[in-house]
Amino acid sequence: MTLWVFGYGSLLWNPGFVPAETALARLDDYHRSFCMLSIHHRGSEAEPGLVLALDAQEGAVCTGLALRVAPADEERVLAELRERELISSAYYEARVPLALTDGREVEALAYIVDATHRQYVQIDLETQARMIARAHGGRGPNTDYLVNTHDHLGQLGIHDPDMDWLVARVRDIVGEKSAPTTF
Repeated sequence: MTLWVFGYGSLLWNPGFVPAETALARLDDYHRSFCMLSIHHRGSEAEPGLVLALDAQEGAVCTGLALRVAPADEERVLAELRERELISSAYYEARVPLALTDGREVEALAYIVDATHRQYVQIDLETQARMIARAHGGRGPNTDYLVNTHDHLGQLGIHDPDMDWLVARVRDIVGEKSAPTTF
């Protein structure tokens, strides 16, 4: 069976492998949401950041990228993805059906947030912006994660009004603090 991976956040711009093929894809009944506290990669226990997760919601649609892994790379890529994505068990790994824009349907590996995990949150956009503006983790500033994801969604023609608002608001907050920024 061919290994496909669904990218909706950092996997869009940093999959950690060279895909053999990429295609725009739609996943039904999930939405992209800053609903997971990041205590490793984009924040810390003391100052958690936020990262995107697939959050189940009936009737929702998440558009992202289907990334096909070359057969020779499957074992290595799977091990690396598990090490990266399952660091705190806030995500679980699942096979999900994707509809590719060229009409194909594939099954892909996706990392979905566990809504019962302590890192799962539902918070308003203003609070999200304030957390993202200040958080920094092992992979760098949370602002980098936000901007890179926003930019890559735009390059793919995927419009996300909440992400647009967050980028603008985080820029305002960082400007208010007169802090160095990567914007």
